[in-house]
Amino acid sequence: MIRSMTAFARTDGHLDGVDLAWEIRSVNHRYLEISPRLPEAVRTLEGIVRERCRSRLARGKLDLTLRYQEDEADPNLELNEALVKRISEAARRVGDLVMHPGQIDPLEVLRFPGVLKTTRVDPEALQNKAVELLDEALDSLLATREREGEQLAKLVLDRLTLIGEQVVIVRAALPRIRDHLRERLRQRVEDVLETADNDRLEQEVVLAAQKMDVDEELDRLEAHVKEVRRVVEKGGQAGRRLDFLMQELNREANTLASKSIDAETTAAAVELKVLIEQMREQVQNIE
Repeated sequence: MIRSMTAFARTDGHLDGVDLAWEIRSVNHRYLEISPRLPEAVRTLEGIVRERCRSRLARGKLDLTLRYQEDEADPNLELNEALVKRISEAARRVGDLVMHPGQIDPLEVLRFPGVLKTTRVDPEALQNKAVELLDEALDSLLATREREGEQLAKLVLDRLTLIGEQVVIVRAALPRIRDHLRERLRQRVEDVLETADNDRLEQEVVLAAQKMDVDEELDRLEAHVKEVRRVVEKGGQAGRRLDFLMQELNREANTLASKSIDAETTAAAVELKVLIEQMREQVQNIE
């Protein structure tokens, strides 16, 4: 199965008062380009993120964002009671010394460094959860790319069928075109000579036929069509091979158009170029 390079995936998770969410956007690119955006708490994951992506994907521009949000409703605050007692005892002693005892303001005590601690998420557990969610996001991304790849394969195969039909049209028209060419040349020779010189006529027909001979181009078109079909049906990382075949198909269609001396074959060559261009646009999205 072939895969598209265009897709989007998102996964969400929660760990000890922290919400995590991966978002991955993928678009077509000649190579694999990975651009991770990570919060400071898991900045060291960048190498693992790149390794995970390279092990699953071959081409495409990936923008990966990990969103990190601490749960405000569950701040995980921890009071250092031993320190509060020491501060309270020290405040009482100071009051005795200055003979101005007063009430201690609890809010002022909370401002002392170390009195109020935020319980941090275990770094290892946080990284493991982030990697777990990343793998889920990549699974989702690949599933989307495969579904879109299936549609791209169908579009390419449909156009291959239409290209084959145009080749059949041109092949069927060649005998008629050659007969028409022979008659037209006969008229030209007769306009110059009182009687047609059969040898001269045959020479002119042969020369003209050589100039407009497209059998080789049609043979190569059919060969390229078979190869594109084989590559698509085989699946896998087919994008680069298909890019090359699109160039070859387009080259043969251009040659066919340049050699055409008949309205029917000209129309077929134009239709071939349109179909190949449409197919090339689809192929550009294949991994």
